[in-house]
Amino acid sequence: MAFSYDSQSVKQLLTENSVDEFLAASNILVKFAVNILDNPSESKYRRIRISNPTIQNKLLNVVGGMECLFEMGFQEADDGECLVFPFGTSLEILKTIKDDLTREREKIERKQQVAATRSSPQTAPALAPQQAAGAAGGPTTSQSTGARASQLYMDTEATFLAKLKDALRRVMNYENKSSQSKAKDVIPVECLQEEAKQKYQANSGSGSKLDVRDYLLLELLNWFKNSFFQWVDTLPCSQCNGSTQNTGYIPPSADDLRWGASRVEGHQCSSCSFVNRFPRYTNAERLLETCRGRCGEWAECFTLCCRALDFEARYVIDWTDHVWTEVYSNSLSRWLHCDPCENICDKPLLYESGWGKKLTYVIAVSKDEIRDVTWRYSAKHKELLERRNLCRESWLRRTIHQLWKQKISALPQARQQELWRRLICELTEFITMKDGSGEALPGRTTGSLEWRQARGELGQLPQESSNFQKNFVFTPTEAERECEMIHVVYNCAIDKYVRLSSNNKEHQGWKACMFSAQDIFRKVEHDWKMAYLARQEGSAYAEVSWKFDLTNTDLRISRMEMKAESAVFEGGAISWRICAAENCFMHTGSSLQEMMTFDLHGCQTLTITAVLQGGKGDLAWQHTQLFRQSTNDRDSYPFEIKLILN
Repeated sequence: MAFSYDSQSVKQLLTENSVDEFLAASNILVKFAVNILDNPSESKYRRIRISNPTIQNKLLNVVGGMECLFEMGFQEADDGECLVFPFGTSLEILKTIKDDLTREREKIERKQQVAATRSSPQTAPALAPQQAAGAAGGPTTSQSTGARASQLYMDTEATFLAKLKDALRRVMNYENKSSQSKAKDVIPVECLQEEAKQKYQANSGSGSKLDVRDYLLLELLNWFKNSFFQWVDTLPCSQCNGSTQNTGYIPPSADDLRWGASRVEGHQCSSCSFVNRFPRYTNAERLLETCRGRCGEWAECFTLCCRALDFEARYVIDWTDHVWTEVYSNSLSRWLHCDPCENICDKPLLYESGWGKKLTYVIAVSKDEIRDVTWRYSAKHKELLERRNLCRESWLRRTIHQLWKQKISALPQARQQELWRRLICELTEFITMKDGSGEALPGRTTGSLEWRQARGELGQLPQESSNFQKNFVFTPTEAERECEMIHVVYNCAIDKYVRLSSNNKEHQGWKACMFSAQDIFRKVEHDWKMAYLARQEGSAYAEVSWKFDLTNTDLRISRMEMKAESAVFEGGAISWRICAAENCFMHTGSSLQEMMTFDLHGCQTLTITAVLQGGKGDLAWQHTQLFRQSTNDRDSYPFEIKLILN
């Protein structure tokens, strides 16, 4: 379909709505444009009142309607009640979009006239089977293509919708008055209010737009992080206070399930072998008592605390495995990103620019609404769109908008108008691409160093402190999705990976498939005719990691089979850190000379890290040899990973 102007909003309006919806919306848009073009000096034609029922029902409620207005040149008025077309704004784009809409309307009207003529019994000629199907409303070629696309995404879109509806149910727990009362009892409200008042007064003459409630939010965030909630990698042993290791999931009790903990981790003590239970509660009221967890627990409890202090708060779900909160600022008239784990407010590019996350979907949910807020958290919209493959974008926009309308339809009229104004404000924000180049944002700070490193969320480290590099991530190819397996092998002699599960695809060089590396290189002993990976000369420690990521699919890793042949001398040691989602455990290298099986409990992310250390004397760096094999051995693979998916 050709457009004289590359208008994405017109394409959305035409292709992602029914014919009747397009005709109704485009009719309104064309009238707005004609009025301005015919009466360029009349201010009354440059103003659209958002509360007009016709505007809401026939224009703002359709996909692309609001975007068309913004692309034409309309802007939000200062009063938040209207959209205005400012004097001085170019009329060229307005005219071009009007012409495109008019042309598409005429095409549709001609097709309707032809169809009406063909359906007349007096004049209807004989039609070819394909034409007959189209005239009768049967599947045309374009409809068949749409049906195939719908069938392709049927399962993943159903899963996506279930997750959205689960989030909508979850946030209603924060509205429980008893839970809010319990939260108020543990929050030092008066102390936080006094601190907020003092800081507000101290900054009142600085030109800051923040009000005392904004400062209260900052105080709540700081208290939650530094005085109330605790991060848990593994629990200290309840019997002897010794260190523990996460050994996987154990069955939940009836009480665990009562508080939403369907997953319970077992943390086994390294000293007395006692297995400590760590229920992963999803009930915010229970978390007011335990005061510990990882990002899921932190966001659950913090969002409840925000609602207890009467902040409008959203629970935000990041499909790349993180959660946080958004809080509405009345003084700034916008939503503020709040990450309680990091004690950071209003830094939405933290994850993409700071942590190095490859975002896909970010959805915000509250008691009144649901929104796709991904665009707030990215300065790389084009790259991000290429990773969004769990559902059709048109399906997601319609689904989110329908759920949003269902939520607000039960609200009082004044509240509905307020949410409409906020929607327009957010869409304006999302259309404007952020520039993250001038802001230095940190990597993740919560969680152990190895856990953060395994997740690739350390951000950009100073060059002098480490040679940590982010590079390759295994994601399932089409062939691997079909066979439900990822099978990768590596031959150190010829320095080549082979992806057996993906038509034997080859990757040359040990770095080609690595996720990160520190102080390690490939050593070839020409005299002994041996090859292996070793620590850099003089280094006491080295590591190398490989990462697998299934988060953009509906597949999970049920188990892993792994072999990693190695050789150690003079007290050298090679160990393996295996991080399946949030759960990390260590395994000694000596037992991996043959294939071993690991149950990974249906995780979607996996990072495997080899740690090389120990040895004696000046050649200690050479006393840990990973994937050691003869340079003449071109057919065997000392390193092999097979992931069984389901």
